[in-house]
Amino acid sequence: MYSSMKDVRPGKYILIDGVPCKVVNIEMSSPGKHGAAKARVTAVGLFDGQKRTMLAPSHADIEVPVIAKKRAQVVSITDATAQLMDLESYETFEVQVSEELKGSMKAGAEVEVVESMGKKAVSRVLGG
Repeated sequence: MYSSMKDVRPGKYILIDGVPCKVVNIEMSSPGKHGAAKARVTAVGLFDGQKRTMLAPSHADIEVPVIAKKRAQVVSITDATAQLMDLESYETFEVQVSEELKGSMKAGAEVEVVESMGKKAVSRVLGG
């Protein structure tokens, strides 16, 4: 899917170098004497947490990933991974757990999982 650069806001998702990212900051430069305005987008990778930047004309179209959010229940948790069960389809799968979520996740807790481009990650702990 494509979206206009004018529609990009902090909190939205875009693709930078083929990686789904959540937009953190946007800086717009004013148009020059012979050129169009430029937008510098700073975003954080959805699955790796790396900060990425992109510079594009303000009238350009950019790629937007399809993001699916699901609820899952933690079945078990190890040092680096957690086994989760989808609450709609009851399928089980494993995902990497980030350092900041490790302390708040425990077996039986409900979590929100984001899925895009064949990858899954835990975005937040809902309760349990």
